[in-house]
Amino acid sequence: MMLFKLSFKNIKKSFRDYAIYFFTLIIGISIFYIFNSIESQTVMLNLSKSTNNAVEMINSALSGISVFVSFILGFLIIYANKFLMKRRNKEFGIYMTLGMGKGSISKIILFETILIGIISLIVGLVLGLALSQVMSIVVANMFEADMNKFKFIVSYSAILKTSVYFCIIYLIVMLFNVIQVSRCKLIDLIQGIKKSEQVKIKNPYICIVVFIFAVCLLSYAYYNVTAGASNLVEFSSVLMQMIYGAIGTFLVFWSISGLILKIIMSMENVYYKNLNNFTLRQISSKINTTVVSMSIICLMLFLTICIFSSSVSMNTTLKNNLKELAKVDITIKKLINLEKADNNGNQYSNIQIENSKQSINQTLADMSFDVDKNFKDIAKFNTYSTKEVALKDTLGNYYEEVRKDDTYSYFNTPENIVKISDYNKIANLYKNTRYTLKDNEYIIICDYESMIEMRNQGLKGNPSITLNGKTYKPKYEECKVGFITISAEPNNMGIVLVPDDAVDESMITEEILAANYTGNSKIDKQNIEDEIFDIKNDLYDKNLRTYINTKIDIYNDNIGTGAMATFIGLYIGIVFLISSAAILALKELSESADNKERYITLRRIGLDEKMINKSLFIQIGVFFAFPLVLAIIHSIFGIQVCNMMLETFGKAKIIKSIIMTTIFLFVIYGGYFIITYICSKNIIKEEQ
Repeated sequence: MMLFKLSFKNIKKSFRDYAIYFFTLIIGISIFYIFNSIESQTVMLNLSKSTNNAVEMINSALSGISVFVSFILGFLIIYANKFLMKRRNKEFGIYMTLGMGKGSISKIILFETILIGIISLIVGLVLGLALSQVMSIVVANMFEADMNKFKFIVSYSAILKTSVYFCIIYLIVMLFNVIQVSRCKLIDLIQGIKKSEQVKIKNPYICIVVFIFAVCLLSYAYYNVTAGASNLVEFSSVLMQMIYGAIGTFLVFWSISGLILKIIMSMENVYYKNLNNFTLRQISSKINTTVVSMSIICLMLFLTICIFSSSVSMNTTLKNNLKELAKVDITIKKLINLEKADNNGNQYSNIQIENSKQSINQTLADMSFDVDKNFKDIAKFNTYSTKEVALKDTLGNYYEEVRKDDTYSYFNTPENIVKISDYNKIANLYKNTRYTLKDNEYIIICDYESMIEMRNQGLKGNPSITLNGKTYKPKYEECKVGFITISAEPNNMGIVLVPDDAVDESMITEEILAANYTGNSKIDKQNIEDEIFDIKNDLYDKNLRTYINTKIDIYNDNIGTGAMATFIGLYIGIVFLISSAAILALKELSESADNKERYITLRRIGLDEKMINKSLFIQIGVFFAFPLVLAIIHSIFGIQVCNMMLETFGKAKIIKSIIMTTIFLFVIYGGYFIITYICSKNIIKEEQ
């Protein structure tokens, strides 16, 4: 009972000094609960069938990531306990001097760990329950669910999962603590508080060589993932750049930790001014003894910035795609006049060939769907193709430069051709730019980023094409942005617009219909959508080569993908950022506690509080800034890589994501910095 009371008293005292540790535990538990309770939160929202599929996908992804997150939080808790135990060396030494055995000390630690775990778990779950209701509103707004059905939800499965994961973590923590106490020696415990970490003066010439090598290694990795990205054809190549980056990061911190002190010491006017010598030696000592930790934190911050920026950018891009690429309710594309085999070697059945002789209206009518009743603002047109005009023809002389990469005869594929009047008809419906052509001109429209670059290079050579014996020249030296069917992301690889008399009926390959639903209300539109959904599945089952895209379907796919990117980005980003900031904060608090006598000595020799606080502020500021600055440099290149990977979703809106990421970092990372400074200032003011 006495040991339990002593443990409880120690917790109260430690809470005052290490509020950041308890705060981090509580936040970690609440975040773990929030993201694992999304499934229960969405049950009451009565989501549509397609939206439910998106939510299930999100829940599966978050469930898998939770395992990874638990390892990160476990590492954080174990790492934090290491500093807490070190802080209490003198206390344990006094216990042993008074006759207390290591077994009794282990019991005190055990009671404390259990109490801390129970308190943190309860408070964290309560906070998580409250914040999860906010997450319910976010999910409801994201999926446009009926908020009239909203009610307070407690996810018992999330509570169980959170409790189990953190109990396992705390069991490991208790084991580590007991082992650490059992290895303690009385003399080390008593004198541990008086020991200062030795500042090792590294050979400056070796540090300079290592620093230059690290910069070269990082520059090489930066080049390979940006300008030289085309050479990274295998995963092993990408993995090597990551390894180079990690090694370079470690070497940068190792070399800088040895250079800073030597450089400033050589500048006597700076080194001996005010408290600069004391401040600098403190900074150098911290960096020298935390090179590995600083490297890991830097890489975690780098991942946080890239993941959060990419998820925000992807979500914003997908939302913009909906506005830009899905401007009508439905587009239907049907292959026309199929033969046994087409120019690409595709084989077709007799049923497919017969069906290809029907129009879209006839096919829908056979499936008991009334086009005139359900559709309005209808625009119908055909696309054409011929062996006379292939991709290599519209690239002109530029084809000779790129043909070496042609391993699948892609450049021999016939181009899709559309009459200029038909394109203007669909452009008018989409409210896109319309064009005019002379009788010997053509235009290429395209919206897929990498194809735009290649086509623009080709059009600079003014390549001519021939249709039915007549030659046509490009009107513009670059392709124009445009599309003819709605989609979730830019996927138009290129369409050639020609004068109306340039093609004939024998060249028709597709019939396309674009329209809006006649229903005025959301329910009416959904009823038509449900009919189309059944027709779409029937056409797919019969493989009749008729393809349907609807705005509602695209919207559901977009919000599902965007929501998953946002949730995963937030989940991992918050955990990584909190872990990084908490480790730095705990290290600083431990250092401040260990160095209290030094600050007392400074006061005794006449230094005022303002100068001491300034020194402490600079120490903490530099310690927090070091890994962040290098992480930001890494991120400049890392975000470019992420954008290239996400190019298929459309051109990323990077500025907004960078602004949001900056705010995210400023609030959480900056908040930890300020709290650490305030707590450290209180610690060094304590009387001995």
